[in-house]
Amino acid sequence: MEYYWMERTAPAVLPTSHSMKSKLLYALPLSVACLAGASFLAIGQDATPAAPKPLKALLIIGGCCHDYEKQKDILKAGLEERANLTVDICYSPDKGTKATFPVYEKENWAEGYDVIIHDECSADIKDLAVVNRILDAHRKGTPGVNLHCAMHCYRTAPDVGKPVQSGTNDSLWFDYLGLQSSGHGRQAPIAITYSAHPATAGLTNWTTINEELYNNIRILDGTTALAKGKQDKSETVVAWAHEYGDKKTKVWSTTIGHNNETVADAKYLDLVAQGILWSTGKLGADGKPAAGYAPVKAAAK
Repeated sequence: MEYYWMERTAPAVLPTSHSMKSKLLYALPLSVACLAGASFLAIGQDATPAAPKPLKALLIIGGCCHDYEKQKDILKAGLEERANLTVDICYSPDKGTKATFPVYEKENWAEGYDVIIHDECSADIKDLAVVNRILDAHRKGTPGVNLHCAMHCYRTAPDVGKPVQSGTNDSLWFDYLGLQSSGHGRQAPIAITYSAHPATAGLTNWTTINEELYNNIRILDGTTALAKGKQDKSETVVAWAHEYGDKKTKVWSTTIGHNNETVADAKYLDLVAQGILWSTGKLGADGKPAAGYAPVKAAAK
């Protein structure tokens, strides 16, 4: 070993006899082999699997009728606590029904994100080019999670209160969502009951504070109801999942989430976090997060 390192650092001082050269010729490969073996052994003993990178989500939020300025921060903090997830925010302070978002101006606007969380309320954005540019990201395979008023966005149909035909310009956003809704009644508590599904595993039935129960004008073929909500004598689907377009993009939605107190409720945040993991393929058939995608605190216990 001493000769090997000396040859690398100061070859001029090495002996030059034929016998010493012969010894070095045999010694060097053996030393190299030993070093390599030690390195591989150390790597095998000490290396641990690298933790997966956090899922990267883009929360698009703003528009009419809600306290989005506060809800954006509630959602980011609550969801990042519940999964190995980072949430970027695109927020519009516009409180009208034509709120726009700069991110949508780019053709490949969803590039680099694992999932898009739509929480905008832009009912009167009807330009087909704009709506199709938004939808193209999901047609190309980027999963979508849709919250509350996202169900009432991009109304390209002349009368959303009547069932629209799938595959037409009138149904663009509804085809993506998997369900057509047009409105809601008064605010009152909603009793939520879950169906058996990986996206609802471990969740318990609960009753909200005063909330809005969205109607179901039409539930599209292939949509799976995950939860129903009952308010007084009315009952509708309030959470669901389906696959969108030729690429079978996973899309998850809930109509719950009008008030800040609901959005901050642990039961609501648990529900949405499950939807994110399901839509990104990070939820097992047993409803448990894939390795590395559980909350950091939970994984440490």
